Amino acid sequence: MFLIIIGIFAIVASFFIAAQDGPSARFSTITRISGIILVIIGASFSMFKVVESGEVGVRTLFGKVNNDVLYSGLNIVNPMMKVTTFDVKTQNYTMSGVNDSEGSAADDAIRVLSADGLEVIIDLSVLFKVKPSSAPEILRTIGTDYLDKIVRPIARTAIRDNAVSYDAVALYSSKRDEFQNKIFNTINKSFSKRGLELEQLLVRNITLPASVKTTIESKINAEQDAQKMTFVLQNERQEAERKRVEAQGIADYQRILSTGLSDKQLQYETIKAQKEIALSPNTKVIIMGNGKNAPIILGGN
Repeated sequence: MFLIIIGIFAIVASFFIAAQDGPSARFSTITRISGIILVIIGASFSMFKVVESGEVGVRTLFGKVNNDVLYSGLNIVNPMMKVTTFDVKTQNYTMSGVNDSEGSAADDAIRVLSADGLEVIIDLSVLFKVKPSSAPEILRTIGTDYLDKIVRPIARTAIRDNAVSYDAVALYSSKRDEFQNKIFNTINKSFSKRGLELEQLLVRNITLPASVKTTIESKINAEQDAQKMTFVLQNERQEAERKRVEAQGIADYQRILSTGLSDKQLQYETIKAQKEIALSPNTKVIIMGNGKNAPIILGGN
């Protein structure tokens, strides 16, 4: 565009030079030809517009936005038109208390009041993209700074509007997924009306007041201790049951022996033992009993 303007000025100047008398008039033709060449070169460069992958282009002429979108690749456009590109890839806008992510600002966490009047600090990441077909409307109604005009205020407002329905502890624990889903639905409706597509919403961190956090940690520790004690008691009951079964088995065994062995069986077992002793190579001394009791055998090498 710059070369076209310079070329036009050169062509106009050549006519003024030609109208003058004197030696300078002979330069009018050279000036005019140079201007024409500059216009042609400038028009050639301005007619071809390369749109990078993952982007779309929107054309404007004297402030009027053209509704046709230029997609990635080489496009031929009117040299007088201005082309504004939009990134249509997935973008990440993070609001966090720590500057550790793309699109986040330092200490940009969202501070909200819960239903029980406590201040809760929430870190949030919004994954979204521009709808290619909506790029002209976005340029016409919002401009290129849609992050500050649309993404940021809508996300922060949705967080605050929904957080007031939950207690601080519920946001931190049991209702976290439900809270995230409600925020997603709220933001998605607003984005859809403005040409943006919400892909994912991530509640990265929820920070409670120090006093509430201490109370929750104490409760968790107490619950863990209770679970540990329950486990110990369960093991003790199982061990007691094992010992009871073992004792019952021994008692049953002894009862069976006392009622099931006759005198003849006992005498037979005694004779077998005496026979094994008698066959032993060691020296033995046998003290005979009265017939009812087993003989006493004393032996040595």
